[in-house]
Amino acid sequence: MISLSDLNIIGSKINYNSKPEVLYNITIRKKMGILNSDGVLTVNTGKFTGRSPKDRYIVKDDITKDKIWWGDINKPLSNKFFDGLLQKISKYLSGKELYVRDSSACASEKSRIKVRSVCEIPWSDLFIHNMFIREFSKEKNIDWYILCAPNFESDPNLDGVKNKNFTIINFSRKIILIGGSAYTGEIKKSIFSALNFTLPVYENILPMHCSANYGEEGNTSIFFGLSGTGKTTLSTDENRKLIGDDEHGWDIDDSIFNFEGGCYAKVLNLSENNEPEIFNAIKPCALLENVVVDKNKNVVFNDSSISQNSRVSYPIYHINNSLSKSIGNKPKNIFFLTADAFGVLPPVSKLSKFQAAYHFISGYTSKLAGTEVGINDPVPNFSACFGAPFMPLHPSVYAEMLINKLERSKTAVWLINTGWIGGPFGTGKRIPLKYTRRIINGVNSGIMNEMNSEHYRIHSIFNFKIPIVCPGIPKNILSQKELWNDDEKLSKALRKLAIYFKENFRKFENEIPEKIKLGGPN
Repeated sequence: MISLSDLNIIGSKINYNSKPEVLYNITIRKKMGILNSDGVLTVNTGKFTGRSPKDRYIVKDDITKDKIWWGDINKPLSNKFFDGLLQKISKYLSGKELYVRDSSACASEKSRIKVRSVCEIPWSDLFIHNMFIREFSKEKNIDWYILCAPNFESDPNLDGVKNKNFTIINFSRKIILIGGSAYTGEIKKSIFSALNFTLPVYENILPMHCSANYGEEGNTSIFFGLSGTGKTTLSTDENRKLIGDDEHGWDIDDSIFNFEGGCYAKVLNLSENNEPEIFNAIKPCALLENVVVDKNKNVVFNDSSISQNSRVSYPIYHINNSLSKSIGNKPKNIFFLTADAFGVLPPVSKLSKFQAAYHFISGYTSKLAGTEVGINDPVPNFSACFGAPFMPLHPSVYAEMLINKLERSKTAVWLINTGWIGGPFGTGKRIPLKYTRRIINGVNSGIMNEMNSEHYRIHSIFNFKIPIVCPGIPKNILSQKELWNDDEKLSKALRKLAIYFKENFRKFENEIPEKIKLGGPN
């Protein structure tokens, strides 16, 4: 018998650890979703079809006041306002039918935390079933609570928050409050944010917003990248075991472990030909969000009329090639993925450890929304550590940890441009996925690491090493210089991008060691 009296939630009907088929039935009975032609639950998350990072708060107290990197990303909230909102949400949830689940985060047993979630909506609970680790110790105390009430809205005039929707993390109470938004990504990213503070501070573990996979020969690869760069697509490889697609820890023994028990993949323009593993993972138990369904209940994956951010969540075992324990050994290669709409970065470059730290802190890609018709120039997008909205500590903390781990593990770091070649958006073309896969395979095979200096050249502005050959790739594809066929225009575009990098890095410079600054462009 589960009681929520410790949260002051009284008199509620509790559905505890419900199975997916039960949550499917409840959602359909309450007319909150429909089944598509394949029997997969499909829902609409309403007003919010993506995260609202400017509405995330961290309670400022003795634990956090001197450690959090306060600012636009990590907004402080007082205990007074947190307590007031907790009291309001507890009262709001009392007497309702609720969906409570005990689950875990972190595949590594020594870092595993037990999470109790209390959801107002049945398919929010289904998302947690899919995305969190479904194993937990009955004897272990609850480490974190999540209260998710999408239909509860705050009063900005009274509650200390800017808008009616909010996500609040309290590290002293170990409680997360989510209100005013039904977008499920807020749930998983709130726990990720909590781990991004606790793991480095208390366990010397580097948390990473990345995907990871594992080769037959025992080598782990890590993929960093912002939305639209191919992080999920490239890590889901039929020839390698998937460790996880979004959030991992780099442990002190150099193992890589998944935080989650599922995958949350974008499905806009999804096709069985290009991404068969993800396509075939969409089966009963999965949850489709904000997709368009035709009159025959078939999903129209290329229709973005509801959202550019249509998604699916599913347990990781829906990927046939997933690694059962979600733990890999010491990483051999790290890939920084960027969709460069300026069309100037090479398809593949090898970075030194200080260049790696510089590009890790920068977290560059191009905003894909900036490539729409009517936008003449690409728009750069920088997100520190490839996950700024989830990083409570200063980026230099994570970067220094990365350097230390690279030095010890001898892991190679590669910058992969999954964006445009031969010119910017509108002039050049996006590099074919098949070529990017061949580049990744060439690196993972060891061939690229074994090449000597005569097979590389140094980039004139960014200074990283560019391979001049790669198995299965035409030589001209590796050279933007050959593809542009206009040295003056290419040089001008490169200088423009380098200036964007420099301008972005200024906000970190006061706390960044000189050795990392030198990893940037001329």
